[in-house]
Amino acid sequence: MIVDSNFRPAWWLPGPHLQTLWPNTLRPRPRVRLARERLELPDGDFLDLDWAPDRSGPLVLVLHGLEGSSKSGYAAGILRRLAQTGYQGVLMHARGCSGEPNRLHRAYHAGETGDMSHVVRELTARFPGRPIAAIGYSLGSNALLKWLGETGADNPLDAAVAVSVPFVLGHAHERLQGGVSRLYQWHLMGKMKRGIRRKRDLPGYPVDVAAVQRLRSFREFDDRVTAPLHGFDGVDDYYGRSSSRQYLGDVQRPTLILHARDDPFMFTHTVPIEPELSPHIRLELSDRGGHVGFVEGKIPGLARYWLERRIPQWLGETLV
Repeated sequence: MIVDSNFRPAWWLPGPHLQTLWPNTLRPRPRVRLARERLELPDGDFLDLDWAPDRSGPLVLVLHGLEGSSKSGYAAGILRRLAQTGYQGVLMHARGCSGEPNRLHRAYHAGETGDMSHVVRELTARFPGRPIAAIGYSLGSNALLKWLGETGADNPLDAAVAVSVPFVLGHAHERLQGGVSRLYQWHLMGKMKRGIRRKRDLPGYPVDVAAVQRLRSFREFDDRVTAPLHGFDGVDDYYGRSSSRQYLGDVQRPTLILHARDDPFMFTHTVPIEPELSPHIRLELSDRGGHVGFVEGKIPGLARYWLERRIPQWLGETLV
């Protein structure tokens, strides 16, 4: 089902870029007390989990976007709001995103579903019978939807939320090559290159670190680094197999997708049409909101973050 969102953007943040940038640059980081746990993986690597304060409600796993972490404003904000509404929030850092390089040559990518599957299995084993949901943002939302489609009726989640989804990875690359959107690519590429430099001393590391520093686009990076490190036959194979849009018809768990038509990370035609969606998916579209933005409020001093209102509201209606 595709419906119009009830989000009403702040008048003082016109356009997609101000909606995108305000929460990530000018919003004070929401304060939430987190406890870190290191989860050892069967392949010898590790994942760092950040737990919000103990609550007795359903478990909610938060999946960040590209180069994100629990320090990202959207992540800290939803973890705080979940705690306020009685949910037990926990954020899973993708490999290498918790402030310490991971141990293996590989890292993470937009189609990586094995790590979240491992974490959810661990959570369900620790807390049998407790409802569990997941919230994914941007890259994390693409991986979440892909996993839901891959597993269908066997997926262990009770509900899922996906925010600002790059449904077609090739479209996202093309969109970030033009206009002001190139600034997002430049910023994120800088973070990705720093991550590569931190791993240069790993024994046998197969990446030419110096050459990576000269790359100018996501497509070049994904072709030279992401694809070979994760077993893909080049960038087109990676984008083709990892994009979530093709998996949406097979989702068998209640899933809310929140997306803005003006998202500067993708095109309007990137958004799926209704026949592509499983009956279990509710896609709420707004004309404005940017990328993981959705800021509302009459004046800057009273800015409100609609995602932190809508997501717990929907979870409360669904996890009953």
